[in-house]
Amino acid sequence: MENSINDLIIRIKNGYMARRENVLSPHSKFKEDVLKKLRELKFIKEYHKDKNNHNELTIELLYDGNQPAMTDVKIFSKPGSRYYVSYRDLKPVMSGFGFLIISSPKGIISNKEAKEKKMGGELLFSIW
Repeated sequence: MENSINDLIIRIKNGYMARRENVLSPHSKFKEDVLKKLRELKFIKEYHKDKNNHNELTIELLYDGNQPAMTDVKIFSKPGSRYYVSYRDLKPVMSGFGFLIISSPKGIISNKEAKEKKMGGELLFSIW
């Protein structure tokens, strides 16, 4: 896979659009870190490694009644074009209802954490 994080995010988005309960994705440590942040921000319910196949992640999607937790996503960094930002350049997403997800030297962080820690990094995607 050329860019596994983009693949992961699109799988989750498509799962929400199809009203699925679970989505499967190949496993990697970086994907686990992104999923931890999405769980913390309440965009997914839970994730876990498949018991039979340890190279696969099962992601449980979160719904509020009938509404999916994630409405849309915009991907910034692509394999041929990485997008780096300083904490000074970070703006609120959807008037504060969404988040920017950043890969920093201290791990995966949101735009609010980046502002607090005064840290930039590679801007992966925005989610709302």
